[in-house]
Amino acid sequence: MKRLLTLTAFLTMFSFASAEPLKVGDPAPQVTATTETGAELAFSDAYQKSPYTLVFFYPKAFTGGCTAQSCALRDGYEALSKQGVSVIGVSTDSVETQKKFKEEHRLPYTLIADTEKKVIKAFGQTGLMFASRQAYLIHDGKIVYADLKGSTKQQADDILKFLAQK
Repeated sequence: MKRLLTLTAFLTMFSFASAEPLKVGDPAPQVTATTETGAELAFSDAYQKSPYTLVFFYPKAFTGGCTAQSCALRDGYEALSKQGVSVIGVSTDSVETQKKFKEEHRLPYTLIADTEKKVIKAFGQTGLMFASRQAYLIHDGKIVYADLKGSTKQQADDILKFLAQK
C-alpha cells in the first residue's frame, strides 16, 4: 500500500510539472546562463549579435542523437552563418562536459551548461531531468521558428530550408 501511495504521489508530481513550450510569435526568453568556458552569457546580448539566433536543446552530450544533432549544426555552421544565424546549444551537462564535447567534436558555436535548468524552463520545458530535443530560431526578439519534435541529423538543413522560404 505504501508503494502505491508513493507511486501515485510521484505520478501526480509529473502531471503538474508539464510546461508549455514556446511557440512562433512568443518573445524570446531573456535569461543568463553559463557557457562551456565558465563565462556568463546573457541571451538578450546574444540575440542582438546576429540577425538570427538558433537555440537548440539536447538531452546529454556524447550520446548518439545529441552528437548527431550537434555535428549536423557544426557541418552546416558555415551556411547558417552566411544566412546570419548564430548558434547556441543547451543541455544540463556540466561546464567541463560541455567543454570536452565542444573540443572533441570541433563545435564552432557556444554551448550552455544549464545545470540549474534556468534556460530549459525559460523556453517552456519542464526541466525535470534533461532538456527535451527542441530548437528555436529567434529574430528581432521573437520566436520565428520552433522545432518541437527535435530533428537530429537534418537540424541545419531544416533551418536553412525555413530561411530560404522567407
